[in-house]
Amino acid sequence: MKKILALWSFLSVFAIAFAVGQTLQQRPRYTLHPGDTVDLNLRFTPEYNQSLIVQPDGYITVNLIGDVLVSGLTLEQAHDTLVEKLSARLNKPELNLVLKDFQHPYVVVGGEVATPGKIELRQSMTAMQAVVLAGGFKSTARDTRIVVFRHINSNMGEVKVVNLHKIQNNKELERDMELQPGDMILVPQNRVATFSRYMEAAHFSTFMSPQSGFP
Repeated sequence: MKKILALWSFLSVFAIAFAVGQTLQQRPRYTLHPGDTVDLNLRFTPEYNQSLIVQPDGYITVNLIGDVLVSGLTLEQAHDTLVEKLSARLNKPELNLVLKDFQHPYVVVGGEVATPGKIELRQSMTAMQAVVLAGGFKSTARDTRIVVFRHINSNMGEVKVVNLHKIQNNKELERDMELQPGDMILVPQNRVATFSRYMEAAHFSTFMSPQSGFP
């Protein structure tokens, strides 16, 4: 019996390790984006070493060969592309391409929150967590109709409406929404705030009207 339990334990650990390994292998490699910084170091011609920033159009400008499109490529793919192009000017170039800094993914929170602006997306984040990091709802916020704008591609986007009113326990968390890099969250004003602003404007118009009786 002990041998069977020991064997079962071993197989369980092996299965878990295999599953983790599979997950890690299937995880896509990072691809370069505009704003990323890479260091290009040439072994035999260090005078051509450079620190390069991926431009908004996806290109980097490399000494000797000019502009090279690297956006959307992994480091390995960018390395091979540079070697191929540099080979026209250098004899068997040996280079090391290192990702020095990268454009951190972020979401933007605007509208009726205490501190609207950009929030770095370090790990998985929900709409409610983003609102909390933006200082929380103002008293004028309409937390039942949070609008999330999501970019799909260069031609398409989608809009989702999320109800974050009184999310207090696990049963209500299903109403929350997990965010993706680039999402924009807009917290609109509630009806009372909109009505108050309208009344203030109407009162101001009456005050300035020639028929109001005021000079």
